[in-house]
Amino acid sequence: MKNIISTDKAPAAIGPYSQAIEVNGMVYTSGVIPVNPATGEIPEGTVAQANQALTNLKNLLEAAGTSLNNVIKTTVFIKEMNEFGTINEVYKEYFTSEFPARSCVEVARLPKDVLLEIEAIATK
Repeated sequence: MKNIISTDKAPAAIGPYSQAIEVNGMVYTSGVIPVNPATGEIPEGTVAQANQALTNLKNLLEAAGTSLNNVIKTTVFIKEMNEFGTINEVYKEYFTSEFPARSCVEVARLPKDVLLEIEAIATK
């Protein structure tokens, strides 16, 4: 049985998809972008956007009854591979030990023209 996860502490879905789904104790998030869910604003710059996206991901996971500590895999989509190191510095403030497996892919464009998007798979 699947459980649809939704929270107002992360950006709302902007299409026909769920923010996250839990199946058999596993939580699968959709891509989370750096939109402030309270204001709809997108912060300026890579560091601010990485912090907002990771905060949104944290909030979404908590709404699903889990946490960043239980993430086993992330996929990070970035607009500019030259920002890889900068994003890593922010990333390791949120994932501090027992790092999840991760893929990082440069893409041509992301929703709302943000600089990065992140999705995760976590256990409950």
